[in-house]
Amino acid sequence: MNFHPLKNITIVSIEQAVSAPFASCRLADAGARVIKVEREGTGDFARQYDEVVKGQSTYFTWLNRGKESVRVDIKSDEGRELFLAMIAKADVFIQNLAPGALKKLDLHSEKLREISPQLITCDISGYGEEGDYAEMKAYDNLVQAETGLIDVTGDGEMRAKTGISIADISTGMHAYAAILEAILNRKETGKGVAIKISMFDSMADWMMVPWLHQKYGGKAPARTGVHHAAIAPYGPFKTKSGREVMIGIQNEREWVRFCNDVMDGSIDPEDDRFSRNSLRVENRNQLNELIQRKFGEISYNDVMERLKKQKIAYANLNSMAEFVDHPQLRLTKVDSEAGHIEMADRPAIFAGFETGFGPVPALGQHDEKIKKEFGI
Repeated sequence: MNFHPLKNITIVSIEQAVSAPFASCRLADAGARVIKVEREGTGDFARQYDEVVKGQSTYFTWLNRGKESVRVDIKSDEGRELFLAMIAKADVFIQNLAPGALKKLDLHSEKLREISPQLITCDISGYGEEGDYAEMKAYDNLVQAETGLIDVTGDGEMRAKTGISIADISTGMHAYAAILEAILNRKETGKGVAIKISMFDSMADWMMVPWLHQKYGGKAPARTGVHHAAIAPYGPFKTKSGREVMIGIQNEREWVRFCNDVMDGSIDPEDDRFSRNSLRVENRNQLNELIQRKFGEISYNDVMERLKKQKIAYANLNSMAEFVDHPQLRLTKVDSEAGHIEMADRPAIFAGFETGFGPVPALGQHDEKIKKEFGI
């Protein structure tokens, strides 16, 4: 039995890139019908990001499974008519165009909800629709920079961005959750609601730990590379063979077992420099040096056995090549115009139900079907 709780929900989305497609993709995974409105010609510009996945874009294939693609020129009379016909039957409208783009065409969310009061609208922007930043372009790395994420990421004096589009993804996740809340609210009230979400606000929420450190402690956590900024020891260490193992000590019981049994007593758990986490963080460099010295004398297998026996949290510091073939990775197949594609299955497992992803649409694949369905 398939798990499709949103099977009676129709989404119309004028979307591009990552944030809005992420939200509508998750809605499609849950069974919603998602009609992706694409521009004439090239469609969603994420289609052209790269050609890595059998000639198709990595971002596009990941975020657009299970959707219907229709090309619509909403500036034309015919395109406007088709768009409004779809909106009349839609439950949710999502858009992440440039601020004011739809207002110029009198197709903005407020107008659409006047026409269809039951419609849920979700407008995604970079910095919100008001204030000095409202008109700024907001690409992922730019928002990482503006919210201070880059300032707390990296090692020592070297700052770094995160290796994925985290600002876009966080915004898509917030949008998905908000839309689900709005659907539940409509069941109670019978009315739609306007949702406004910005990339800046989404990342600001995720930045609260370093923000609180800065606001109330006077300084943000130091950049510590692959080591945790506020917990020690928590990072990778090389074993005798050179293979790296990442460990994380979360409480004092683990700390004592680690010192006595993994480190063979080479560190005194009551040492004044290391007797509690705040001191271990303060003296991180000395602590890491002692751990590395010991790990460098022990084989990888021996280190792993000791960590397992003492129930110390650990992980392999895998490369992407190692992650590709990870034994714990749950994969599923997705159809596309270039054939089957493998990707990670849904994170949530619903006991007793089957889940699966719909195919990745070709540009304009559903033009004729949708125009016929909506009488254009």
